[in-house]
Amino acid sequence: MSFLGIDVGTTGCKAVAFDEDGRILASAYREYPLHFPKPGWIELDSNRVMKSVRETVREAAAKTRKNPVRALAVSAQGEAVTPVGKDGKYLHNAIVTFDARTAPLVDWWDRRVPRRRIYQISGMPLHGMYTASKILWWKRERPDVFRRAGRFLCYEDLLFQELGLEPAIDASLASRTMFYDVDRGTWSRELLKIAGVEEGRLARVLPSGTVVGEVGERAAREFGLPRGAAAVTGGHDQPCGALGAGVVEDRVGMYATGTVECITPAFEKRVVHPKLLENNIACYPHVVQGLFVALTFNFTGGSLLRWFRDTFAGEEKALARKSGKDVYDLIVSQAAKDPTSLFVLPHFTATGTPHFDTNSRGVVAGLRLSTTRGEVIRALLEGVTYEMALNARILEECGARIDSFRAIGGGAKSPFWMQLKADLLGKPVSALKVPEAACLGAAILAASATGRFSSPREAALRIAKVDRTYEPDPKRAAVYRERFDLYRQVYPTMKGILNRM
Repeated sequence: MSFLGIDVGTTGCKAVAFDEDGRILASAYREYPLHFPKPGWIELDSNRVMKSVRETVREAAAKTRKNPVRALAVSAQGEAVTPVGKDGKYLHNAIVTFDARTAPLVDWWDRRVPRRRIYQISGMPLHGMYTASKILWWKRERPDVFRRAGRFLCYEDLLFQELGLEPAIDASLASRTMFYDVDRGTWSRELLKIAGVEEGRLARVLPSGTVVGEVGERAAREFGLPRGAAAVTGGHDQPCGALGAGVVEDRVGMYATGTVECITPAFEKRVVHPKLLENNIACYPHVVQGLFVALTFNFTGGSLLRWFRDTFAGEEKALARKSGKDVYDLIVSQAAKDPTSLFVLPHFTATGTPHFDTNSRGVVAGLRLSTTRGEVIRALLEGVTYEMALNARILEECGARIDSFRAIGGGAKSPFWMQLKADLLGKPVSALKVPEAACLGAAILAASATGRFSSPREAALRIAKVDRTYEPDPKRAAVYRERFDLYRQVYPTMKGILNRM
């Protein structure tokens, strides 16, 4: 038998089938486009997303005939939400995390409830990105959509609906709505009442790793799955990735290198530290029962390299098509070998933590006529890593010390990128044998729900194996320590100008 982990991301989805020992049996991927209907607005066509999910699941499942899928679970991007009519049709594109239209609603919340109270209830520092504000935007700006919507569903619960099951959402993804009461383990009546949203218009909340139902005949036909396969609650993509990376203990942090870059450590107790709130760092349930995670992130993340690919790397894209090589490998191979004298402020979308500034902008500072293409490429990778180093420093000041990192996602496959991160962070960074940790984490939850493992934690400690550890180079690490102090001054110095721009 096999277990299927489905990762529904911001720019693509992946389905990966694993055997009982965590070995990959099959995988499939589809990319889908973001839509930008107005400046600052960013959406996904959920019909296209679900079509892509069906295609990836069918492709992966077709390759596992000898080891048919016993159970599946979903690792889903947070915050993105789709209004669904009572007939099951989607009424509007999903508004994704870093869409800026909901930024003015922060003032709306501020006038009605103290930020500290929101943080105490939901574990979320107030921001316009959360699902709550996206639903509120429809209520205020598109009342026709709000009125006709029978449900507002995130991508985990939306997929259960597509499978013909009653929509369900796990606690980690529910937390990302800003409507979930972490301590009570239920939707927050207080926050729902303030927003004027009925609880019945949200999916039911279940613990991660709970069987929601079985795949019926229609869904089996559409998704290419065995009839009777168990559909299991998964989680928010970052806690799922942490589980798949074996981050189920203190002092180890997951470092996700994808469309968004994230650092996610685990805690045995919920942390409500004033400095976490001050720096906009959420603390909410892990997909492992009894544990919690903190989430720091940069919205631009790996999209910065994608931007470079699409804007400046036409030659590399053509060569990749001809040779079959990965276009990012071709780009990164040109990067300068040593630390640069450039600073890239990676605020090409919005800032993420710790600033939560939707009006900031990206910056490339320190250019000279002698600057090379290779220095610019390396500086893009450095800029995102400097921003994450800033977040790691804040976590440490709150008592969440991270002694080593486990890297997941596309960037974890690049030795150059991993070494750069180890040098700049000054800590060991390990790449895993299975870099697709979000899918693995979801598959572990699916397998545990069907009794294959005694617990997700036990499974992760056994299955999540390190492939290679990158130790910091002392000389480069010393350069980065010195330059990091300068980097910390770039945003505060330029904030006023960037906001006016």
